Amino acid sequence: MKKPISRGIALAALAVSALGAALGPIRAWATEGGLGRPVAGTSALSGVGIVPPEPMWIVSLQQLYIDGTISGNREVPVGGRASLGLEGKASFTLATLVRTWGGYGGWDFASGVTLPYVWTEVGGTFAIGQGSKALGDRASNLYDMYFTPIEAGYHFSQTDHIALSFNFWAPTGNYEAGALANPGLNTWTFVPQIAWTHLMPKYGLEFDAVLGLQFYTRNTATDYQNAPLLTLDLMGLKKFANGVGVGVVMGTVQQLGHDSGPTADRLDGFVGHDFTLGPILTYDCKIGGKTPLSASLRWVPSIQSTNRLKSTKTFLATATLAF
Repeated sequence: MKKPISRGIALAALAVSALGAALGPIRAWATEGGLGRPVAGTSALSGVGIVPPEPMWIVSLQQLYIDGTISGNREVPVGGRASLGLEGKASFTLATLVRTWGGYGGWDFASGVTLPYVWTEVGGTFAIGQGSKALGDRASNLYDMYFTPIEAGYHFSQTDHIALSFNFWAPTGNYEAGALANPGLNTWTFVPQIAWTHLMPKYGLEFDAVLGLQFYTRNTATDYQNAPLLTLDLMGLKKFANGVGVGVVMGTVQQLGHDSGPTADRLDGFVGHDFTLGPILTYDCKIGGKTPLSASLRWVPSIQSTNRLKSTKTFLATATLAF
């Protein structure tokens, strides 16, 4: 008989899986603004491929900060216009609630919802008459909500696990055509995703991977159609007996095809990609000796970026509890 999967191993992962591609996934600007929803290097956490087999509630709080630029020698579509270069800052606070339902036919199932709040500030240089002018904008409000109707996990063994999920972003945040900074994106985004976890308990090692695709609907306010995005995050982690873990995270976002619409066509489809690499610190314990708590902090600066925000100030902090 198989041993039960550890709640401590699985809880951090499930909350992140419920966030999908990504936190990977979260951003005040669409691909129009040079990033899209995913932030490379933010979707892989410890045990991301494990769905706990017993019914439970999981609560996760996450704080993401990104501060980046696109070079001033590139035109960037934003708010239905084109800016010469772009500067952007965004802070996201995300609350996620996940319910695991138990298993059937060897698979374990879960569902989740994320309520995000965003503060964002954007600046660019726009053509005004015969000249140009630097313009800026800021916004703060509830961001688009994120839903995971179904996630299914399978345990090949005590050391190898996989989780399949279907997720989507709903355009619930405020959106104003022509604004540089918007709390929402005015698009539905559908995110099929696969996550994998491999454990090496003898050495205290763990390897995690998250692969996803993002499909956007057309922004009807700007007639801008984002091309699909492929996201891949990888993480290697060394865990110690005192609950501390240290590791490295790498991530990439690759645009599949060209954006379309009047502004995108003028910019040759505005095809973009990026690559991030940085360290992660984790800590696992039990509150009161029985309630699992998992926390982490990572820094994932951009190593290379084209037509997407390049940032050396991308930080993600997480805290997750299971009941």
